[in-house]
Amino acid sequence: MSKAFTRESDDQDDDEEGVAAAPVAGGKNYITPQGYARLRAELMHLIDEERPQVVEVVHWAASNGDRSENGDYLYGKKRLREIDRRIRFLTKRLEIAEVTDPSVHHGRDQVFFGATVTYAEASGQERTVTIKGIDEADSAQGQVSWISPIARALLKAHEGDVVKLATPAGVQEIEVLEVHYPAPAAPVAS
Repeated sequence: MSKAFTRESDDQDDDEEGVAAAPVAGGKNYITPQGYARLRAELMHLIDEERPQVVEVVHWAASNGDRSENGDYLYGKKRLREIDRRIRFLTKRLEIAEVTDPSVHHGRDQVFFGATVTYAEASGQERTVTIKGIDEADSAQGQVSWISPIARALLKAHEGDVVKLATPAGVQEIEVLEVHYPAPAAPVAS
């Protein structure tokens, strides 16, 4: 059978998305409402705008005849596969998403999903991290995934608690200095 007629497995496609595709404990995929909205907006953009545009280009290129040396056709088909792979990935992630609003914990001093935590390392250096979902964490902005080692160490701790963090250099003690949650959204007047 020709390689042109073999199908790549879905598992192989999703592995290319990186660490975010890894299964999470218990099958839960906690995400903030903002993160869910961002992923859903990306999915809708791909389905409603980008994919139809690429399909149109591929259709036009296919109508030009010889497809073997037609760059628009070849690159269009490749882009279409990338878009379809991303659509499948986003659909799967949104299906298992468990939207959790961190503002319900506003005013509390215990660390839960969505908390912004300031902690001090043994060296005295202070750091601030926000615990987010796997698909929305961005370490460059001080956001960590709820399954990261630092988040697992901080979860359920209170302000003033000293917790142990396992690092490659050994176990380190860190002190929770401050816990902050976003304020609840104001109700919309009708």
